[in-house]
Amino acid sequence: MALVRTVTGAGVTTMTLDSPANRNALSTPLMRELLDALAEALTDPSVRVVVLSHTGPVFCSGADLKETAEARAAGRVPAEMIADVLAALWEFPKPVVARVGGPARAGGLGLIAAADIAVCARGATFAFSEVRLGVIPAVISATVLPRLAPRAAAELYLTGDVFDGDRAERIGLVTAAVEADELDDAVRRYCDSLVLGGPLALAGAKQLLRRTPSGPIRAELAELSTRSAGYFRSPEGREGVAAFREKRAATWVPVTPSADR
Repeated sequence: MALVRTVTGAGVTTMTLDSPANRNALSTPLMRELLDALAEALTDPSVRVVVLSHTGPVFCSGADLKETAEARAAGRVPAEMIADVLAALWEFPKPVVARVGGPARAGGLGLIAAADIAVCARGATFAFSEVRLGVIPAVISATVLPRLAPRAAAELYLTGDVFDGDRAERIGLVTAAVEADELDDAVRRYCDSLVLGGPLALAGAKQLLRRTPSGPIRAELAELSTRSAGYFRSPEGREGVAAFREKRAATWVPVTPSADR
């Protein structure tokens, strides 16, 4: 039985973690299926946005601790594979939206932070529970720490305390916290906005967001000016400007952005 289900419609692929029996824990089989789903979406030009969702009351409980206990003697523990998943999400050139309808712990917070946009229910709870297990939130720090306010990160990493959706929004872990019955509409609105962007432009914008500035400001501006001009001269840029001037939708916009979702 599949642990990650995918449905595609109107440019949006929803990848649903479907292992509620173990609270959608990041087991090796689930992570392999998620990586396969991302690889397929990457090469499918009809996929413009990926939504990461879940079945059951829990978004993701983190690493599969039962599998970890059984695999420890063999060497590689499942938590090490989380690095591959986080890298795939962080580097994915198409927008990724996390839909969080319930609790997330440990590695599950790494998934949320790796998404470009994350929307949670206000009643969802979160915790960096690693220190209470005698381990540390090492791998997920690559995606989590760039999102969090430093003081909040220190408090929550060291205490392992549980916090709610509203605080997750205030500290930068999620983009927005909404009422549970508004979650799907909020995700849909973000997706409808995202598919309006040019595919290459969205990928380029994501590169800017991951970029680390270096060197003198004039050199920085010269490099960015060259990059900007390249997009204006590209076929996609020409089409976008023409569509704006002609008051029509660009050719990359799905005909019915909200359909089938």
